[in-house]
Amino acid sequence: MRFLITGATGMIGSKLVEQCHDLGIAVNYLTTSKNKITKTDHYKGFYWNPQNQEIDSACFHEVDAIVNLVGANVAERWTTKYKKEIIESRTKTAALMLNALKQIDHQVSYLVSASAIGIYKSSLTKLHTEDEDSEFYNNEYIGHVVQEWEAAVDGFSEIGIDVAKLRIGLVLAEKGGALERILQPINYYVGAPLGSGKQWQSWIHVNDLVSMFIYAVKHQLTGVFNAVAPNPVTNKELTKCIAEKVGKPLWLPNVPGFALKFALGEMSTIVLASQLVSSKKIQSEGFQFEYTYLKNTLEDLL
Repeated sequence: MRFLITGATGMIGSKLVEQCHDLGIAVNYLTTSKNKITKTDHYKGFYWNPQNQEIDSACFHEVDAIVNLVGANVAERWTTKYKKEIIESRTKTAALMLNALKQIDHQVSYLVSASAIGIYKSSLTKLHTEDEDSEFYNNEYIGHVVQEWEAAVDGFSEIGIDVAKLRIGLVLAEKGGALERILQPINYYVGAPLGSGKQWQSWIHVNDLVSMFIYAVKHQLTGVFNAVAPNPVTNKELTKCIAEKVGKPLWLPNVPGFALKFALGEMSTIVLASQLVSSKKIQSEGFQFEYTYLKNTLEDLL
């Protein structure tokens, strides 16, 4: 089996490549940097430039499934220009691959793409599931990003490719991502819950997330699945648990919501939003989490 992975050098992508190699799955990957191109039997790089609509169609050679992880980091300041990049890095890349596939003979039969729980409305009480009506979708910027992202990915079904989308929550990993950002102020004794601290954080260990992508391909899952662990926590619980694990006190009061809005602008919606998200659908498909509770997750990562 051979995967084509976009975003292969990112935090999730690099872990996915490792697990693919452990399982004997060959990997093709797309990169915008020609000096990052490697050519071995099991790991082959190909150049693309989505901005200029360039792609080396040889990337699809012998590929059975595409794992789509590409997308600009949303945890950067949302200038008007960068907001456009966030969307286009997801939609233009999907369109480029789709158009390339339409023009060649290929054996790609499946695509699983990253998505995000940011599509769901913020709520302290609503448990979000994959089959709920769009009235429960977030009508702010990040919600529109996810909806456009998923619509772009759905286009692959037009050419007979089965599609799955994993709506990813807060990814916890040893290096990079949310854990590193939360840990930094805690290590300097200035850690504190954000806003009310009551907002739900639906999280997932990076290893479980990577396993979920592979599981989706192997079992040819289609449709939408929430990629979150079974036991969400509040922001206050998350912050407290991390601080206890590294032996640091939390002595400051919560960071007020208005201060976050002043410092981060519109991007503050990411840290203040509350998304209580169900993992039952992916579990009903037989997927088993290795890390179901925050405590054993932090034991592993810290």
